[in-house]
Amino acid sequence: MARKAKHLFDELSRPGPNEVLRGDLALVGMPGLVFTPKSGLGLPAVAFGHGWLQPADRYRGLFRHLASWGIVVTAPGTHTSPLGSHRLLAADLRTALDVAAGVRLGDGDISVDPDRLALAGHSTGGGAAVLAAAEDTRVRAVATLAASQTKPFASEAARSCGMPGLHLAAGADRVAPPVANAELIARSWGGPVQLRTLPKASHLGFTEGRHWSALLIDGKAEHGTQRTSRALLTAFFLVHLTGAAEYLPLVEENIKGAEITYDGDEDLVGHH
Repeated sequence: MARKAKHLFDELSRPGPNEVLRGDLALVGMPGLVFTPKSGLGLPAVAFGHGWLQPADRYRGLFRHLASWGIVVTAPGTHTSPLGSHRLLAADLRTALDVAAGVRLGDGDISVDPDRLALAGHSTGGGAAVLAAAEDTRVRAVATLAASQTKPFASEAARSCGMPGLHLAAGADRVAPPVANAELIARSWGGPVQLRTLPKASHLGFTEGRHWSALLIDGKAEHGTQRTSRALLTAFFLVHLTGAAEYLPLVEENIKGAEITYDGDEDLVGHH
């Protein structure tokens, strides 16, 4: 019997069955983080772009969560200054995918399937993930959290993105209001796409802990926002990168606090 989205949400909002290892991208000459399950061959991998002024460390709970469900995460810690380049962060995200796909991680107990690669990001890092995806035919799925417009425009790059996209918009976002940012990107998307709005989430709700940037940027870490985004991203990536059809109801259906506000393709599901 198919399980309801609510039950799947409860399951995927909790840590998965894998023990998690944490590493560093510095080994390949780039600041940043790597989170992997302790072992596993042919794993999916996601490269994640941080938000404006945010260190990659502010998303470590999300990275740990994805890794516990069997997904390798690489997160460049570059371009964190006020004038960080969106275009160069996008290039670093593609390099981070190269690292995941090409380097034997851990003690050789982990390998990534080069046909199971995805991108994700928060704020301008979400926009940078879209820029990267538009130029990388390896990318099978893209997820963004409170995506912000970038230079060059993520909304223009989105037209070249034919892979499934999931965009989580923050309803209380005063930094990057969805209508000119996440919603615009979703409506421009070239492939199957879904926009979900978390009505109470602020721009920084997806981040963890405290950081000086809160003096400049509206919003703060929000447990509910983190929990919802972890479950939805896990379901989205497991379905589109590993074909785990049992999680389809959570990808397809509305859930409380994260209603689907735009669905660009009824065929979102079953598209791999």
